[in-house]
Amino acid sequence: MTTSRIARDSAHTDAVGSTLQTVAETSAASEKSVLRTHLLAARKAMTPAARAAAETMICSRLLDWLQKNPVARLGVYHPIRQEPDLHPAYNALAAQGVHLSLPIIRGKDAPLEFVRWTPGETLVKDAMGTSAPVHGETVRPQALLIPCLGFNAARLRLGYGGGFYDRTLAQEPRPLAIGIAYAGALAEFSGQPHDIALDLILTDA
Repeated sequence: MTTSRIARDSAHTDAVGSTLQTVAETSAASEKSVLRTHLLAARKAMTPAARAAAETMICSRLLDWLQKNPVARLGVYHPIRQEPDLHPAYNALAAQGVHLSLPIIRGKDAPLEFVRWTPGETLVKDAMGTSAPVHGETVRPQALLIPCLGFNAARLRLGYGGGFYDRTLAQEPRPLAIGIAYAGALAEFSGQPHDIALDLILTDA
């Protein structure tokens, strides 16, 4: 076989491999889009009583875990779209001296930045519509509480598709990633190359 034939075969193999990878990634993205719609509907359908009970259980498990695995700087989140509201836990952690911070979105393709925050402090909408502190010191949390729309057995998270937490976790030093989810959000879905597994996931189950 000539060198040119080998080169052509190699190029063809690379092209086929690239095409198959693109098809697989497109299929995974489509799968996630359908799953997001389903999980958002299921979350919205939770009764107030069921939601409150789940949030209480998640708060309790979070506080128990942090008592055994203390961190001084914790990145938290302000709930949107019926995400678990953990403000009772935030109040308890702040009273214990844990430094809390909230994420700020600087741009649609940028990683998140975290700004020091105290429970009760006024929040305003940032440039991307996320509630964030008016003023505050930029910090690097040791651990992050990351809300999950869905998650799978491999601890991969399904979010809203913006990729903000994936870009944040790709930075060094990487913070400990603690997923927060309702137990019913456990689902089956394929990972994509940019997906980063969480270190643990706390639920109400």
